[in-house]
Amino acid sequence: MQAVIFAAGRGTRMKELTDTIPKSMLPILGRPILEHKITALPKEIDEVILVVSYLGSSILNYFGGEFDGRRILYVEQENPVGGTADALWQAKDILKGKFVAMNGDDLYAREDIDACISAPEWAMLVEERDPVGAGGKVIVDSSGRVETIEEGVHEEKGLVNAGVYVIDERIFAYKPVPKGPGETELGLPQTILQAVGEIPMRAVKSTLWIQITSPEDLKKAEIILQGRA
Repeated sequence: MQAVIFAAGRGTRMKELTDTIPKSMLPILGRPILEHKITALPKEIDEVILVVSYLGSSILNYFGGEFDGRRILYVEQENPVGGTADALWQAKDILKGKFVAMNGDDLYAREDIDACISAPEWAMLVEERDPVGAGGKVIVDSSGRVETIEEGVHEEKGLVNAGVYVIDERIFAYKPVPKGPGETELGLPQTILQAVGEIPMRAVKSTLWIQITSPEDLKKAEIILQGRA
């Protein structure tokens, strides 16, 4: 089974930390974010496709063609701000069957990715929050099937999109769509929404989702990971 990891961005909110390395290569407990992500993948994942752009050579030089017993492939996203749907479409020609797609700068638990893989059709990792806050609020039906995603700031309790998707080649039958009105960035969750009326997508609640959005988050991530260890 394959996993696609979106690792093209610089991460401008990390300030000078990403002057010489991409955000996904910033160290946490002495290892790059990407290494934590790859080693946390379930054993079913035997091939990882890294979508790179900014200083992508540093990623290639670190991981090479094989890492952690998995084959590593690389595709370049010419427009690193093209969005997650644009990033996925760069890997279209080498993806086969069911696969995992995820953001390159957040950390997840292996058991959560496993639970998404075990879903009968498609799956999306979500986190329950009170309030939801900023992000994509995921609306599900009584069976836990995803109905829609509402972007914005939400004051109520609910589920937020955590950025891990288990989908398959059928996604490429749909046209990538912008994240919002007037935007040029193409969003994967918005593109997926076109399919959920025909293809069941299960919302899977996460046990661990560490977002890395600022320099301070690197230290927070170290504390969380040390606690889990």
